[in-house]
Amino acid sequence: MFDFRLQVFHTVAKRLNFTKAAEELYITQPAVTKHIRQIEAHYKVKLFDRQGSKISLTPAGHSLFEYAEQIFAIYRNLEFEMNNFAQSHRGLLRIGASTTVAQYLLPPILASFHDKFKDIRLSLTTGNTEQIERLLHNQEIDLGVIEGHSKQTLFKYTEFIKDELLLIARTGHPKGKKGAISKEELLETSLLLREPGSGTLEVIAHALKPLGIKLGQLKKEMQLGSTESIKRYLMNSNAMAFLSVFTVLKELENKEFSVIEMDELNIERYFFFIQPHGQGDSLSDLFMKFALHYNLR
Repeated sequence: MFDFRLQVFHTVAKRLNFTKAAEELYITQPAVTKHIRQIEAHYKVKLFDRQGSKISLTPAGHSLFEYAEQIFAIYRNLEFEMNNFAQSHRGLLRIGASTTVAQYLLPPILASFHDKFKDIRLSLTTGNTEQIERLLHNQEIDLGVIEGHSKQTLFKYTEFIKDELLLIARTGHPKGKKGAISKEELLETSLLLREPGSGTLEVIAHALKPLGIKLGQLKKEMQLGSTESIKRYLMNSNAMAFLSVFTVLKELENKEFSVIEMDELNIERYFFFIQPHGQGDSLSDLFMKFALHYNLR
């Protein structure tokens, strides 16, 4: 019983929204509230701060969320390992991934997966989100891993990992001294953007919309087809770019890039596994389970 209450808390903590948590768990919102109150009564702590319709985690809530993440990771690993004892896995798994995922997230997972399942042959095709969806629809790949905001009714989407897009400039950029810019300054800043069809571009457009900014209003210096091209360009220019935190960890650590903050702009997204609706492919499901418990941090 308490495991389910913990699952309710974990879902609310991820969504920071009781209504969305209730929809995801297929229970009523009052039931969600009841479970949260029971956990708070059990530990005699407050887990969420409420300000109007918005909620946030308290320090105790943050701590419980971290432990819940560890507990559910152990459960996933346990189920994965037990299932492996009962099955023999072999064959070809064709994966298609959008550029950011293929370059920065999948390589260590693929290497570890191959080491554990040597009888499974892997192939990886790279493209933007639209291209990967097309390949999956045409049955040229078995599993897709994409970025983006909109979803096609043709596919089943499974959350992979949370990402954040940061506004990045080279260290020493003239506007980087104060570490923040206004909405007006963003509109005056030369930006490098990804090509049409990119999931990253779609996410940026969606995040800017509440601020009253359209992509067409941005001062586009150039559109480039890969993150590495954008990073190399940034090193030698006064342009800025929105880039996934996973793609710039090394440069931030080496102080080659700086993060430029902007009020009211926080661009978060999930990378998704996508599969055709209907009967799942056993190798695809196996890889998804493996990737979901792989520690990328």
